[in-house]
Amino acid sequence: MPEIEAAAFAFEVRNWTWMIIGYGAALLSLIALVHCAVQKPGAFEAVGTLTKGAWVGLLAVSFGLSLFFGGFGGLGLFGLIALCAALVYLLDVRTAIKDIGGAY
Repeated sequence: MPEIEAAAFAFEVRNWTWMIIGYGAALLSLIALVHCAVQKPGAFEAVGTLTKGAWVGLLAVSFGLSLFFGGFGGLGLFGLIALCAALVYLLDVRTAIKDIGGAY
């Protein structure tokens, strides 16, 4: 029954791929969280975004959700929302802070 073995292999590859994507999202959230934690609080006010405490809290929840849902074979809705929060920070807020020279 090579068809059954091929289908089982395909499902296993899919599960591993989703798990790698999920843990990659958790790693991305952790990178965003660490970057946010080492920034000066005044830099967030200078770029006109949420406060440092709000971003740290949001990214900590993002990391937790990505880590929790990433291990179950995919991100799911909450994992995707968490990934979006990390990406918004990294692509928008981090670059704005870097542009004004607020980064260490």
